[in-house]
Amino acid sequence: MSAIYEALDQGTLASDGAMGTMLQDRGLTDGGAPELWNVEKPEEIEAVLDAYAASGARFITTNTFGGTHGRLAMHGLEDRIFELNKAGAEIARRVADRHPGCFVMGDIGPSGDLMEPMGAMTLESGQALFAQQIKGLVAGGIDAILIETMSDLGEVEAAVKAAQEVAPGLPIIATMSFDTNLRTMMGVKPAMAVTQLAALGVRIIGANCGRGTDEMAVIAQEMVNARPDGVYIITQSNAGLPKLHGDEFIYDGTPEEMAKYAAEMKAMGVNIVGSCCGSSPAHTAAIAGAVA
Repeated sequence: MSAIYEALDQGTLASDGAMGTMLQDRGLTDGGAPELWNVEKPEEIEAVLDAYAASGARFITTNTFGGTHGRLAMHGLEDRIFELNKAGAEIARRVADRHPGCFVMGDIGPSGDLMEPMGAMTLESGQALFAQQIKGLVAGGIDAILIETMSDLGEVEAAVKAAQEVAPGLPIIATMSFDTNLRTMMGVKPAMAVTQLAALGVRIIGANCGRGTDEMAVIAQEMVNARPDGVYIITQSNAGLPKLHGDEFIYDGTPEEMAKYAAEMKAMGVNIVGSCCGSSPAHTAAIAGAVA
């Protein structure tokens, strides 16, 4: 039995918040590859993750969201998949080891390719693509695999199968983004995601990103209602909605609002509560306090 499942059986736990938002504050430009910082500016990544862990996050996320072949190829880094993912995992591992009871989630975002028939990616080619990334994450010492911000159940299945192949027994966390009328861009509803992902053997299932905490409450309730025995639910909402200030978008969700959302999630039976775009360690501290 994984230590993660044992910890979740004790009560609702907090996970961390945005990485991209924090790195932009530290000088990452829109055109840059965040994963390159795992080797070029590891101290910056470590500082961000340490701030989240110190704020009460029991789950911290590797800086590897775009660590797949196609996304790294956009920056000419496709021959460094293993290196950048391993480095990202090693940084998070160092941080987690300083904070007892903290777990490292190896982060996998969408590949950027569409599944057939709309695109060229098949279950087999997708599985091979994600396996490349997962090998690096596992080598760096992760505790779980986080497949996040997905819209296509076929792509999630490819990533799940890759995880089961490369790291059998490692807990898999899968979250989808229900940002189109409470469905994913590909039309998946929350209850359907829970049912189908549980059938693949995923035990921690949920939603991330999206259109703010009000919609997340509706999504979470559908997921909780659909969950089979032995499945845990995770929600990581954006910090409110982006509002245009001058020439940049600022998320309007305060830490106080995120604390309210976290308390609501806990009361509903959600097992892991975190945040997504626009959030910071201040939001995580509010969430951790609300679920404690």
